[in-house]
Amino acid sequence: MQHDISDATVDVCVIGAGFAGLSAARALVAAGRAVRVIEARDRVGGRTKPGMVAGHRVDLGGQWVGPDHRRLRALAARHGIATEPQFETGAKLIEFGGTVKRYEGLIPAIPLLALIETDRVMKRIERMAAALSASAPWAAAGAADLDRDTVDAWLARHVRTAGARALMAIAVRAVFSAEPAEISMLFFLAYIRASGGLEPLISVRGGAQQDRFRGGLHALSEALADEVGRERLRLGRPVAALEQDAAGVTVHGGGEAPLRCRRAIVTVPLALLPRLQVSPPWPSLRQGLAQRSPMGSVIKCHVAYRTPFWRARGLSGEAVSDRGPFSPIFDGTPEGAGEGILTGFLEGEATRRFTARTPEARRAAVIATLTRLFGPEAAHPIDYAENDWLAEDWSGGCYAGLMAPATLTGFGPVIREAAGRIHFAGTETAIEATGYVEGALESGERAAIEVLAALNQDALNTVS
Repeated sequence: MQHDISDATVDVCVIGAGFAGLSAARALVAAGRAVRVIEARDRVGGRTKPGMVAGHRVDLGGQWVGPDHRRLRALAARHGIATEPQFETGAKLIEFGGTVKRYEGLIPAIPLLALIETDRVMKRIERMAAALSASAPWAAAGAADLDRDTVDAWLARHVRTAGARALMAIAVRAVFSAEPAEISMLFFLAYIRASGGLEPLISVRGGAQQDRFRGGLHALSEALADEVGRERLRLGRPVAALEQDAAGVTVHGGGEAPLRCRRAIVTVPLALLPRLQVSPPWPSLRQGLAQRSPMGSVIKCHVAYRTPFWRARGLSGEAVSDRGPFSPIFDGTPEGAGEGILTGFLEGEATRRFTARTPEARRAAVIATLTRLFGPEAAHPIDYAENDWLAEDWSGGCYAGLMAPATLTGFGPVIREAAGRIHFAGTETAIEATGYVEGALESGERAAIEVLAALNQDALNTVS
């Protein structure tokens, strides 16, 4: 049955117009349901965001797509948005122990004993992650012990060489935008399990950084919004409160009249849930989950040069540093561009040091890192663009929500559990590709299926 979207009471209100919310809304609209999508920002896309540097469109948020991100690739195919491979031809650079070295392959040029141990510990982590259930990691044998550990504590006990521990810390920052001491070992393994291993998370070819979208990833959120229907979107309307009763949910906020719906889907990050006034209050376990799931800390930066000078020196543009603060780094040059762009991140503790500083101070620190790594040519950029996700009011950080020790086993089982007539989506709730746009799309599809089943049950209960 097709419903008129002008009805005073809609079937579903979706809070958040990122990929999770738009994915859920698309599925519900396709099922003939009346839907409103309410977004605090004045744009769609959530933790993807467009920007410009040296006349080229760049992604200030999410950027890459892996070979297994089938939902995101299908969305791009529907709209004729092509991918281009992440440039990786040439040697990579690592700054380690005060020395910059070139290397080929996945494992950097570090002392032999540290290299051997890094390979061993990565394989052990892969095995541990594969043993977990993707949907219920908290149920695994030994889960409570792993959840009491931080990644840092586990590495301190199981990795003997300082070099291997330092390299693993670089990998943790690159994937989570957090320090190894901040996250639970069980959460770390569950996140790895959701993407099929640690190697895919840190790799370009065959991994999560394999391809980019021409015109930027954010363009796909605009395409998805078109599929939902722009008339169903309400942008620039922060939701202040949700009030539910036996018949439905009332959404308050944005200076407009309250919106009444039969069911709601909330897609905001877990860490932002306490900002919503909810009546009745969230169940205690959901409140605890939100309080223990901070966002990662990251500032993304693009630095443009007149040419991609590193390519002429046989470098891929990919670099990491144990000194930082700017690491990791990739070649962000669009295909066919004459200029060169290096794209990278301040992450974890480095973000927290620099978020209160001026853009000029951050730019100087970024260029100083690039100059140490790539030489004096890197000291003279022609343009610079950045986005501090820690300062983004409606994200509170990036790439995704994290879990501190004793969170996943104590509170994780409610992560996808509805609170009455309010359901939940968002990449943090995904079973596949948690933390990525692919995970956001999966979570939206899952929430839509739940809501459709609940609406059908509501109708049966009304009839009976």
